Amino acid sequence: MSGNKKLGRFLGENAVVIIFVIVTMAAIPPSGLSIQYIVQEMITRLGRNTFLVLALLLPIFAGMGLNFGMTLGAMSGQIGLILAINWNIGGVEGLLFAALIGTPISVMMGYICGAVLNRAKGREMVTGYILAFFINGVYQFVVLYMMGSVFPMRNPAIVLSRGYGIRNTLNLQGVRQSLDTILLWRLGPYMIPVATLLVIAGLCVFVVWFKKTKLGQDMRAVGNDMAVAQAAGIPVDRTRIIAIIISTVLASFGQIIFLQNMGNMATYNAHDQTSFFAVAAILVGGASVKKAALSNVFIGVILLHVLFVVTPRAGQNLFGSAMIGEYFRQFIGYGVIALTLVLYAWRARQTTARARESLRGGSVAASGGAK
Repeated sequence: MSGNKKLGRFLGENAVVIIFVIVTMAAIPPSGLSIQYIVQEMITRLGRNTFLVLALLLPIFAGMGLNFGMTLGAMSGQIGLILAINWNIGGVEGLLFAALIGTPISVMMGYICGAVLNRAKGREMVTGYILAFFINGVYQFVVLYMMGSVFPMRNPAIVLSRGYGIRNTLNLQGVRQSLDTILLWRLGPYMIPVATLLVIAGLCVFVVWFKKTKLGQDMRAVGNDMAVAQAAGIPVDRTRIIAIIISTVLASFGQIIFLQNMGNMATYNAHDQTSFFAVAAILVGGASVKKAALSNVFIGVILLHVLFVVTPRAGQNLFGSAMIGEYFRQFIGYGVIALTLVLYAWRARQTTARARESLRGGSVAASGGAK
């Protein structure tokens, strides 16, 4: 019975990962894609997406759940890229300039987001999601109306024909794959963007180190129990705000890395799905609202993007329409978030029920002993 319980608990805790492995393995054969092609895509997508997913870790450590407000950081990074293109700053210098511009903006956005989330304790995820919609409106207003009218733009190639507002799509040729090609190794048939992967490794080292610092330990204590942390003298609200600020700044850098790899930017909606796919990836990797590790990030990015690569081709081969795979990709993305949240709520309820039963058993034993 004990073995069955352990198996059941393992399946329950890893249900999302198991489902994704099964679905992915089932989709690869009908896709007709070679293993070499899939592996090369995974190497590329690891470099492109992992930094963004890593930005989610600190708010989870601090007990704030999945930071859908990371979209604010993505918008900050995009403003930095727009200004880099405006002043014709290309190459790695352009990326550094974009990061330099995006950092103070993302710090300000992170502070605002953290302050708002402190007013909505226990409802951080939905609050962050709605806040991202509001700030998106501000971003659209600034980029569509103020750039070129209030803020002078020097590069006419990125401005709309009316004289103000930024074009819908920007060519990032000046900074395209500037980071990826600094150190590009060929390993057999595979091209490996070593510089990008080293940046990601550096962030992983930072996360491991940060968790051991006093601030990192404070975040862990706040994430475990805010009341106990407050009683221990930890500034709970300040600690939570710092977690969101760091996450937002990292999201800004992550969006810059993502867009330099893509080579173009949809000015008004490139950031729309940033938090959605990052959250889906970390959940697919086995993380939860309260618990996450570096391994969850890498497992999730690989599993989610293997599925993203193979499903359109599998849909084309099986049903004669690649759009079937696209619809399935959207369904999987939203579905995994919903499934994870449902499983988290179910597990929390089960834990509460077990704790209640143990308390009842203890009280019954105590009353029996008293008699």
